[in-house]
Amino acid sequence: MSKSFGTITHDVAKALGTLRNEIPETMQGFNAMAKAALAPGAIGALEKELIALAVGVASRCDACIGFHVKALIRLGATREQIMETLGVCTYMGGGPTLMYAAEAVRAYEEFTAGSGVARSGAA
Repeated sequence: MSKSFGTITHDVAKALGTLRNEIPETMQGFNAMAKAALAPGAIGALEKELIALAVGVASRCDACIGFHVKALIRLGATREQIMETLGVCTYMGGGPTLMYAAEAVRAYEEFTAGSGVARSGAA
């Protein structure tokens, strides 16, 4: 059975809620770091999310892939931008990274299915 990135992100978000309740200071610190790291600056929010996706792919983190693909869709990333990011990931990480690049494609296709998002990346 294939994994569902919708299920993965939902389940992890629920577990993160538990962590927010049980270790609130740690989670507040992590959330503040994430907010600061992803804030637009010398490079924009979209580019920062592409970097985050690349690190998630390289780290082989399904939840990271799911959350960052969702963020990229929300930010209006094109399919081509995501594919080029995955190409760089594959170049830098080889075969194992290629397998998780394919997972990122599956996440993108799952989250954009029926949404009207152009699959060709044409905006």
